[in-house]
Amino acid sequence: MVDRAEQPDDKTYSCYCAYQFPFRPHDSALVRFGSIPFDLGEAVGFSKSRILLTGHKSGKQKAGEAFLIERCESMKSICRRTEVLFLSALFAFMLLGCGGKQPEGGAKPPALQEAVSIATDAYIYGYPLVTMDMTRKQMTNVATAGPEHAPMGQLLKLRTYPSVDNHAVTAPNADTLYTITWLDVSKEPWVFSIPDMGDRYYLMPMLSGWTDVFQVPGKRTTGDKAQKYAITGPGWTGTLPQGVTEYKSPTGIVWILGRIYCTGTPEDYKAVHALQDKFSLVPLSYYGKPYTPLPAEVDANFDMKTAVRDQVDGMDTYTYFNYLARLMKTNPPADADAPLVARMAKIGLIPGKDFDPSKLDLLDKEAIKAVPKLSVAKIMEYFKKAGKPLNGWIFTTKTGIYGTDYLQRALITAIGLGANRPQDAVYPTSEEDADGKKYDGAAHKYVIHFDKGQMPPANAFWSITMYDAKYFFVPNAINRYTVSSRTKFVPNADGSVDVYVQADSPGKAKEANSLPAPKAQFILMLRLYWPKETPPSIIDGSWAPPPVKQVD
Repeated sequence: MVDRAEQPDDKTYSCYCAYQFPFRPHDSALVRFGSIPFDLGEAVGFSKSRILLTGHKSGKQKAGEAFLIERCESMKSICRRTEVLFLSALFAFMLLGCGGKQPEGGAKPPALQEAVSIATDAYIYGYPLVTMDMTRKQMTNVATAGPEHAPMGQLLKLRTYPSVDNHAVTAPNADTLYTITWLDVSKEPWVFSIPDMGDRYYLMPMLSGWTDVFQVPGKRTTGDKAQKYAITGPGWTGTLPQGVTEYKSPTGIVWILGRIYCTGTPEDYKAVHALQDKFSLVPLSYYGKPYTPLPAEVDANFDMKTAVRDQVDGMDTYTYFNYLARLMKTNPPADADAPLVARMAKIGLIPGKDFDPSKLDLLDKEAIKAVPKLSVAKIMEYFKKAGKPLNGWIFTTKTGIYGTDYLQRALITAIGLGANRPQDAVYPTSEEDADGKKYDGAAHKYVIHFDKGQMPPANAFWSITMYDAKYFFVPNAINRYTVSSRTKFVPNADGSVDVYVQADSPGKAKEANSLPAPKAQFILMLRLYWPKETPPSIIDGSWAPPPVKQVD
């Protein structure tokens, strides 16, 4: 669909296309100004993104004709060649090689397509760091620790599963009690002490600002006994107390997203609470001394209600890049990121410095305003390419450590911030039924059938969680957000188990096996914590999750 908007002379004229998935790499968008073609390529090739070019009418210049040829396929429909009026001012820009004011110092600006490509790559690259810091702000913007928030450097001990209206982090689980802290180790190390955990399954992954899990003490890795760790920053050197092990963070931001398994009964809540209360956290300078944290400063202007992902996705290009540049001062890019960091400098994005768009000419500055929407669409479109399809589920082991796979890292940030290494957990996710149709709880009912002896193979536990289209819990009459290895299923006569996925109750006799769905689109996520690595195993391919079938 192509729209044309004409405004008064002193306003902006714009032409845009609304795209649908999928946009294939060999498809292209071509704008012709007279006989001059200009290939926008990937700059416009993403779903539901609006903008191609924007220009300003200048003086008595007359509008020139342009032809927008868009080829993008979705559900067998193709946008056809459409003639649109454009501005001769923009035509002049193209004739002059995207003319406008040259950057300071006489350096040649990147071509339009290159500028948009760099800006898009930079947005995707920085998406985890910006999201992490916004999450940190929302979770720590309180004076003292409470039920769901705690200041920096203090332990947040969630005493129940996350509430249904908690939208701080996408894809929360209803299997563990979180023990969480956010640290700034750029100034001083912090000492984190884990008590003897007995037979309780737990893990305490430590994430860098870029969402990589750089260490993960836990039952699988370091065992059950008491442990002490000094988490140090990238530039720290010094001597640690005896019995304290150093874990060096590559960034100033550290997020400990601890999980302790809990069955959800009052008795088990009490047992886990007792363990949580034995964890401790102090600055290194206070180790072995009495320590009482002072009340933290609260930013009254920060939005504590809107979901973090919505806040990040709503940032304009300049706000986003300025934020990213500031964060990279204490959360430096990895050595392997050097090629992209060098490219980002071409558009004025340099770690630790304010975003400087003077390196771009006028048309480039206008074009990159579309980058956030284009980039978010590209991130979400990557879902089906991010893993291996298994019976309608998408499965990947590329979580927790990402290297230079920036698109994978950004997608996991968007749909499952804080994901573990695959040895600790895998997360097969499904948006479509066995026939490839999007789930729709308003129109259909579904069933997941497990043959006898074919429940998900995990050493710790497994669960299937219901999420809405934004990866948050779904309110329902029985307050059930997951079915899991602790669910007391009612089996069929042959020992198999059916899980009923639908908006309405399947009836009293089947309610034990019910996973309530919304009357809308939804997403299913299967978790296997400490997945088995020998048959049957999802890791080696000897086990696969069953398809979700429509039954009405």
